[in-house]
Amino acid sequence: MEKEAFAWLGAGLGVGITVFGVGTGIGPLVAAALEAGARQPESAKDARTTMIIGAALIEGVALLACIICILLATK
Repeated sequence: MEKEAFAWLGAGLGVGITVFGVGTGIGPLVAAALEAGARQPESAKDARTTMIIGAALIEGVALLACIICILLATK
């Protein structure tokens, strides 16, 4: 039973590190897109679209990492 507990603890730590990394990745992305929209309002739509695509890709990698952590914990 201890091996399973440590596996789930490791999965929880892996997911936590992943979420922290996603937060530190998306934060500057959104800040840069907002700054670009403030500097040139006519290109705000393009910056917003690029930001959403980038954030979706980052979130996709984070979801994959969380799934891998859970799969490794149940193995």
